[in-house]
Amino acid sequence: MRSSALDNEETHVYDHRKLGRELGLFDTDPLIGSGLPYWLPDGAIVRHSLEEYIRTAERAAGYQHVYSPVLGKRELYEISGHWAHYNDDMYPPMDIGGEQMVLRPSLCPHHAVMYRSRSHSYRELPLRMAEIGAMYRSELSGVLGGLTRVRAIQLNDAHIFCTLDQVADEVAAALALIGSAYRAMGITGARYRLSLPGAGKKYAQAPDMWQRATEILRRVLDRSGTPYDAVEGEAAFYGPKIDIQVTDHAGRESTLSTVQVDFHQPERFDLHYIGPDGAEHRPIMVHRSIIGSVERAVAHLVEHHGGAFPAWLAPVQAVVLPVSGAQQPDADQLLGRCQGAGLRARVDHSEAGSLGARVRENRLVPYQLIVGEAEALSGEVAVRLRDGRRLPARSSDDVIARIRALLEAHDTRLWID
Repeated sequence: MRSSALDNEETHVYDHRKLGRELGLFDTDPLIGSGLPYWLPDGAIVRHSLEEYIRTAERAAGYQHVYSPVLGKRELYEISGHWAHYNDDMYPPMDIGGEQMVLRPSLCPHHAVMYRSRSHSYRELPLRMAEIGAMYRSELSGVLGGLTRVRAIQLNDAHIFCTLDQVADEVAAALALIGSAYRAMGITGARYRLSLPGAGKKYAQAPDMWQRATEILRRVLDRSGTPYDAVEGEAAFYGPKIDIQVTDHAGRESTLSTVQVDFHQPERFDLHYIGPDGAEHRPIMVHRSIIGSVERAVAHLVEHHGGAFPAWLAPVQAVVLPVSGAQQPDADQLLGRCQGAGLRARVDHSEAGSLGARVRENRLVPYQLIVGEAEALSGEVAVRLRDGRRLPARSSDDVIARIRALLEAHDTRLWID
């Protein structure tokens, strides 16, 4: 099953729905419901690795992680403006204990309330609050597809509460985090879009707010030298945003990451900080998502890499291949050292077929560690990389150390001499 995934490579175009099922990453079932995929063990490894990467990067950038509930009172979303501007994408309220409760369509109202629960000084700002949290969108059945359009979403979300003077630097820092993540994930060909409001009542009516927020985003993009297109009608209802667009196997474009400037919700929730003058001042909210939803990110990674994930994301990072049964004990010992070093590794025994057949079966695994008679006697290992390179036999400790260093650095290269 694993080797069949890349057997038909004439066009190098992959549908994540087909490939994800072939590779045992995720699936769906009518009994659970449309737009509600479940994650199988290998897919859960990819997802977990991605989430841990993001959390680590956010901690290093000064973010504090929180958890918030997936339900909220209808009043919460009336205050935020979601009920007025986003109601069509929300699930109907549930009557619970005499109160109308709603599955949240967004995390920002919860974070605004969490900010409001304590007083804040200007010395605390920027305050960066991050969460990988569940939210729910009432998507129509006709637009659901694989992991790209789902009804239950795990969003890599964050909200930065800052002063007006800090907004531009925070936007630029968020874009830098996105660029770093894309390099680690091996994503290329992304397009930047400045998403502006369009006509109609979809957007909060505050012309001055829109103008100031747009000027900030445009200035950051221009200073960075990043090419972008300005598109009307694609803004969030509360403010303009920078969207990072990617394209799927069928040429359809979607938003993966986003940075938004919001003057609207701080006013709606009456948020404050105490300035150096001792008076109350209104903070600005910067909404930012480095990888967007975990579901859409994994869908894009499956298609972009054809299932051959960067090594740090791969469900199996190294496979040990004994040439014959005589090397089985040596292969088991090598496996133990790999796992002890934190590598996701397994042994593919000689009983499974010839060495050539097992190499083909494991073609998506970044590192194939071959143990033959000569390697067993010398304590070395022959390395075959996923890209077809064969390295001279060398000490297993050296091989493991080199692989581990690349994994810890989230380097997309398979080998560095």
